[in-house]
Amino acid sequence: MESRTAEIHRMTGETDVLVRINLDGEGNSDVVTGIGFFDHMLDAFARHGMFDLFVRVEGDLHVDGHHSIEDTGIVLGQALAEAIGDKRGIVRFGSSFVPMDEALMLAVCDFSGRGQLHWDVAIEPWMLGDFDSTLAKEFFIALATNAQITLHVKEFAGENIHHVIEAVFKSVARALREATSYDARQMDKIPSTKGVL
Repeated sequence: MESRTAEIHRMTGETDVLVRINLDGEGNSDVVTGIGFFDHMLDAFARHGMFDLFVRVEGDLHVDGHHSIEDTGIVLGQALAEAIGDKRGIVRFGSSFVPMDEALMLAVCDFSGRGQLHWDVAIEPWMLGDFDSTLAKEFFIALATNAQITLHVKEFAGENIHHVIEAVFKSVARALREATSYDARQMDKIPSTKGVL
């Protein structure tokens, strides 16, 4: 079985982002983005997805966190797409309900080859340390688009913004963990009637 790993480095006039991922890891993470809450979310993403994740971001934080967070989503999405390869043998679909105290989140994903986010999460503008809560959606738009996955995220309950956002990251990670898992009954097949994804 081939190693499902990827390393993507992207440098722009605003950010310098390096991501390494192992889809068949143990949930280990080494993340430094310069935004503490974002580091915490990516650590949770790795742990609950059982991905080994290395992230280094240098961005224009003197402006704000937007470019750093969005560009991390771009690069992580590209790394997911590269690591998954031709998708032969994977389950393809994944879903996960995750509670976090009063918050309850559902994430459903499909490695469809059609990158899109459908977001039904009410997040008021709020600063969580240096993390602008409104950038959570921007991160997942970038992730879904560049990973070429269809991603639905729906909030069923939630009041505390920290809990809501953390439940999103954990539910998406667990949905991706399921979708990227191998299906022993179709290890030599692409999970599509088209024969390609």
